[in-house]
Amino acid sequence: RIWTNKPMANYWNIVKKVIEEADVLLLVLDSRLVDMTKNAEVEDKVIKAGKPLINVYTKSDLINRRAPPELPFGSVMVSSKKFEGLSQLRERILIEGKKKYGNRQRFLVGVLGYPNVGKSSLINAMKGTHSASTSPQSGHTKGVQKIKADNRIMLIDTPGVLPYRENNVVKHSIIGSIDYGKEKEPDLAILNIMEMFPDKIESYYHLTGHGEDAIIEIALKNHMIMKGNLPDIIRAARFILKEWQEGKIR
Repeated sequence: RIWTNKPMANYWNIVKKVIEEADVLLLVLDSRLVDMTKNAEVEDKVIKAGKPLINVYTKSDLINRRAPPELPFGSVMVSSKKFEGLSQLRERILIEGKKKYGNRQRFLVGVLGYPNVGKSSLINAMKGTHSASTSPQSGHTKGVQKIKADNRIMLIDTPGVLPYRENNVVKHSIIGSIDYGKEKEPDLAILNIMEMFPDKIESYYHLTGHGEDAIIEIALKNHMIMKGNLPDIIRAARFILKEWQEGKIR
């Protein structure tokens, strides 16, 4: 079954259907931005439905492996790009499924999370082929599709959803839920990233300045100039935000 062409306002209805239908739910979180990508509303709905919920910390290849986040019991850290942590995730799904449903051998697993947090990439990694369409742009998955990971696990890919009435535009651009091309204040998003991850952007681009000076330095290095020979800060910030959302800055 595939639900398609649903506007964002109706994506929550799709998520509710998936929670009802699935045996086990995965909540996909960005390992770099754990607190930002938690979705308490999804968690509450899964708990109320009485279904097992596994937190999956994806994009682990983008974090400092020497200081990984402390994971709650039963959570799994993976890198879809490097195919790391997938066997542990399969094992956890089977453990939680059998704990809930006894000796059942096959499970339908719903994959939930914010837009562009890595759900489809995770599904592709578990499947081993490009079954779920992916894109660095948010809102790429429009409907729901079931994808066989193996003989015991069937995955349900879902569109990403934002919590109701969450209007934090800067947060959404940092985690990639708003595409870099649509962000009206990319400089503000980059300044927030710089504050959250000191020297990460500066080191990646080999910059000498910090904060706005660093953005100006990027603009000058890349010949991003406005009329009057002034550095185009917005264009430079959008360039940095694009590389951040695409996972190039690590």
